[in-house]
Amino acid sequence: MLPLAVGDGALGFWAAAREVWPETREQSCWCHKLVNVLDKLPRRLQPRAKRALHEMMYAERRADCEAAKARFAAEYQAKYPKAVESLSAHWERLVSFFDFPAEHWKHLRTTNVIESPFATVRLRERATRGAGSRSKGLLMAFKLLDMAQQRWRRLDGSHLLPLVRAGVKFVDGVRHDRDITPISQSAENQPREAA
Repeated sequence: MLPLAVGDGALGFWAAAREVWPETREQSCWCHKLVNVLDKLPRRLQPRAKRALHEMMYAERRADCEAAKARFAAEYQAKYPKAVESLSAHWERLVSFFDFPAEHWKHLRTTNVIESPFATVRLRERATRGAGSRSKGLLMAFKLLDMAQQRWRRLDGSHLLPLVRAGVKFVDGVRHDRDITPISQSAENQPREAA
């Protein structure tokens, strides 16, 4: 299985990722996509639309997500085509996480996990009105991130990372091995020993 990069839609990030790691798959941030879609709807419709978008985001299977997208499009296409167009743009990039273990989905759907530690750095930089020199700025960022990592939690399903790296295929978050016969069938096909 190819590695996966999660990004918020910044075109420079995707271009750089493709240049450095051309085989990397792309996953867009659902939180950023939700904000972009909701921005194209009137405020009175946003709570209902947000529930529909969350239904897609937290779907158990890709087919369920696609069905929820079709319902969203049917409901909003006539009056708010820009919202549907925003949702449909780069759709495959938005649902890439379904090809990875379900335990990882929480971490793959959004870039907020990455953005949170850097929010501390941005706030400190703003409070100090710049760090002075470039080296002092880098040192301050390094120390802040070094302290922040002590509070980071482990990746859910970290024991599955070697399988992902080895190229094991996952479909809708479940390991999918074509060559493996279910245990019950293989036990029935074994020759019986004479007693």
